[in-house]
Amino acid sequence: MQKRRKIKQLVTLVVGARPNFMKIAPIIRAIEKSKGQLSYRLVHTGQHKDKEMNSVFFQELDIPEPSVYLKGGGVTHAEQTATIMVEFERDCVEYKPDMVLVVGDVNSTVACAIVAKKLHIKLAHVESGLRSGDRDMPEEINRLVVDAISDLLFVTEPSGVENLLREGHSATNIHYVGNVMIDNLFYQNNKLNTYSDCNFPSTLLKGSLKRYAVLTLHRPSNVDNQEIFKEIVRAINYISLEVPIIFPVHPRTIASIKKFNIKFNQRVHLVSPMPYLEFLNIWKDSEVVLTDSGGLQEETTVLGVRCVTIRKNTERPITIERGTNVLAGVDCKNIIEVFGKTITNKDRQINEIELWDGDAAERIVRLMSTYLMDT
Repeated sequence: MQKRRKIKQLVTLVVGARPNFMKIAPIIRAIEKSKGQLSYRLVHTGQHKDKEMNSVFFQELDIPEPSVYLKGGGVTHAEQTATIMVEFERDCVEYKPDMVLVVGDVNSTVACAIVAKKLHIKLAHVESGLRSGDRDMPEEINRLVVDAISDLLFVTEPSGVENLLREGHSATNIHYVGNVMIDNLFYQNNKLNTYSDCNFPSTLLKGSLKRYAVLTLHRPSNVDNQEIFKEIVRAINYISLEVPIIFPVHPRTIASIKKFNIKFNQRVHLVSPMPYLEFLNIWKDSEVVLTDSGGLQEETTVLGVRCVTIRKNTERPITIERGTNVLAGVDCKNIIEVFGKTITNKDRQINEIELWDGDAAERIVRLMSTYLMDT
């Protein structure tokens, strides 16, 4: 295989799961738009194999398909992380990137970060500094490890800067750039607004419901624990008596529904996972979003959609301090109580947060370019 010529600085962009693409897509578009000193390779680790991730998926995001699909996998965290490390090391040795950029907090993030640093490759982390304070969460461990070894720390909200400084990171490495998830949200929402006919598979269901809520559940702490999952479902079934619920079901959650013999009532509409644009078309018009997702806490805040987070904590406190998000925990009674208070609040205020303006990716690309030229 012919190796690249050192004309531009090469950045390897790492994705491991479908949501990572929403964060990487604006960065790819910013690199291509800049026509500067950066080139990129998009590497999919294979952490999550998604049959829906076809050419239409990439066309919707307006990005190319990955340069390579690695054979990362495994059942346990250790197996998955180890397999990805072996595969990614081979890729780095072959292509010799000048920098590796990782996003978020999944196992691919920490695996590829460790490989990059041990090969003496510069490392950038997008969504640095987010902290839930809960070290029982595997994502929290991944965040701490990746931030500890990153050269460039790209932060989405002020609490992230405070967390990193408190942990002893140098201020020169910390960059509050805004939120690439919001970059993608604005980009896709603008696209959605140009559609004369949103003829998605879910359009008929949406049109048949005068009002509805949207539910997403996927976190292992919620759906892998039978007692907790059943407690949450009791709340969801009760809430659906007030307002019907559209529930795109994550593959992990489907497995737990079958394993634990979970039953939903008829007003909870279980549907297949949706592409980003179709899902945006659903949740942006909902009465309330019930979720354990991190990204949805941010997106609902920006579009002014009420959000009830079914978790005990959040690594995104700005969505509570200045947004539409409320923590409900995982107790049935508390979830119902928080929902009741939320649904009676008719204000749908759109909240402006500093640097959540759609330009985070362009700031990231400029900072990476400058850093690589200076080192």
